[in-house]
Amino acid sequence: EHSTEHIYNEIAYPLVEGVMEGYNGTIFAYGQTGSGKSFTMQGVADPSSQKGIIPRAFEHIFESVQCAENAKFLLRASYLEIYNEDIRDLLGADTKQKLE
Repeated sequence: EHSTEHIYNEIAYPLVEGVMEGYNGTIFAYGQTGSGKSFTMQGVADPSSQKGIIPRAFEHIFESVQCAENAKFLLRASYLEIYNEDIRDLLGADTKQKLE
């Protein structure tokens, strides 16, 4: 019943703020096939209220980095899929490659 914008603002925004302070952050989407995990994480570009958590978090992080003064950042992200006991990084160069 909620937009991904609402979900991001309530759940992910505080987590990303913590990441910008130097803490590690993880968003774990778990559920049955077809329950909306991918849509919630990726969303759609139009309407903008339905952008997913990932694009919103990236925008938030890069805006914060641009505004920061006298700070260095190392950004590292992964988007892991666990399916049938196989793990893949969906942001990796070869998304079909299984990870250990």
